[in-house]
Amino acid sequence: MNCTKCKQGSLSPSFIEGLFRAHTCTDCGGNWILIEDYVAWKERNPDVTFKEDAVFEVDDTKTALLCPVSGTIMQKFKVSHDSEHKLDYSPQVGGVWLDRGEWEFLKSANLAGSLNRIFTEFWQKTIREASAKETFTEIYKEKFGEADYLKAKEIREWLTAHPCKADLRAYILAEDPYSAER
Repeated sequence: MNCTKCKQGSLSPSFIEGLFRAHTCTDCGGNWILIEDYVAWKERNPDVTFKEDAVFEVDDTKTALLCPVSGTIMQKFKVSHDSEHKLDYSPQVGGVWLDRGEWEFLKSANLAGSLNRIFTEFWQKTIREASAKETFTEIYKEKFGEADYLKAKEIREWLTAHPCKADLRAYILAEDPYSAER
């Protein structure tokens, strides 16, 4: 197989850290792995934890890649809400392209043990929700100011947990809560 990224090297059989099968590019150092190989290895080694490597450089691909097996365009999946980093995945084959340094990045982000979950709808939905929450937090902070936002958040949490929350809301929102007239 030829390298999907650099198109110069060939993909030769290897192992990622001697743990599970991969094909490593002889030129750019990227890795092609099949999720089924990763999952089979994880099932045989459920207690393995990954030591975080402190120094690494990720050579993240910004453009679409073609699957080295099927030739179709691979999909990009976000890794986490606080990182713009994306992994390339071929759903037709169940393969993942890891650019040079991406495995180390996954380990440092404590995600190496969850590689197969990154490509699930649940994982991606969780990332979208966390990103939306972060965006709204910034909007509210800018609109209200940091101190007022924190105070409003505290009041909101108190009100949401209160057993009389509907009556409290009515009281707070009434123009004159002591008037019998509407």
